Amino acid sequence: MALRNDLLQRITSAPSEEAWRAIIEDTIEQCAGALTLANAPGEVTKRDRAVGALDHFLSASAWDMWGDFGSAVERNADRLAAWWAQPFGAKAILILDGLSLRELPWILEGAKARGFTVHGATAYAAEIPSDTNAFARALGFSSRSQFQNNSGGSAHRLTPCKTETVNLPWLDCAALIDSSPNWLFWHQWPDAKLHDGSGAGQGLDTLTRDIAAQLTSDDFWSFVERLAQGRRLIITSDHGYAATGLFFDAPQHQADFLKSALKSGRLVPGTLDPGPFVPPVAIQTTGQHGPHLLAVGRWKWKSQGGYPTLAHGGLSLLEMLSPFVELTK
Repeated sequence: MALRNDLLQRITSAPSEEAWRAIIEDTIEQCAGALTLANAPGEVTKRDRAVGALDHFLSASAWDMWGDFGSAVERNADRLAAWWAQPFGAKAILILDGLSLRELPWILEGAKARGFTVHGATAYAAEIPSDTNAFARALGFSSRSQFQNNSGGSAHRLTPCKTETVNLPWLDCAALIDSSPNWLFWHQWPDAKLHDGSGAGQGLDTLTRDIAAQLTSDDFWSFVERLAQGRRLIITSDHGYAATGLFFDAPQHQADFLKSALKSGRLVPGTLDPGPFVPPVAIQTTGQHGPHLLAVGRWKWKSQGGYPTLAHGGLSLLEMLSPFVELTK
């Protein structure tokens, strides 16, 4: 699928911040239309492929834009800290680990159907690399585990609040929410499901069906309502994910390099040779979380045990953009 001429012109003629805003707006537009349980598997795959046109542009023609991503797109951790500093009487943040823009329709439609007011829905940048603990560190915690049972102390960026991280059923999560005015709750789904289903024969279709069932369930929305009771609520994520099962097989010489450098993953820490390829198939980054070599674009390669069909850590839009939905009830 080719990019629209107006979008291409806007991206190529605007300053970096505006170009990235155009990319994000188009990605949200591609993903945000309402879904049904019946059409979700096919429609989500169709939308994923449509976003692939932008991914191809960013890897084949404009890969230098990824070098500006960390400065041109506001980081989700920074946006959350700024939001937390606003003078709301009580507030809460729900981090759904690995939630991507594919899931935005379920949040928006479910919220409206159940009487919530949606104050805004957009996306901000995941950390580089798009890793769970990198996001936790950006919020001032040493790792996600510090969220458990309020064990993160008071040195982080979202004080004062109570914190928790679990992978429990939604109604059990609701029972954990007490009357404390400020809550930061990190649920380990859907990332836990993503990695459970990343083997051969699993992938986006299986995950989409689980996501649809979860995000339309009474149990999930009972939990959200408990968390939003008397509080202004943000639903967001630490990172998204790539449906790598839909990616293209890299040419053999590039595949050999990627397998040697990245094994079966999409990132590796350290300062490493990104290979001689133009356009690149991997990009060396440096930043707050140290140097990393990251896969760029929509390539997959054969590896021992089979390349995963769902993954995160590389440079593609649905890995690197985190939904940000603000609700009240």
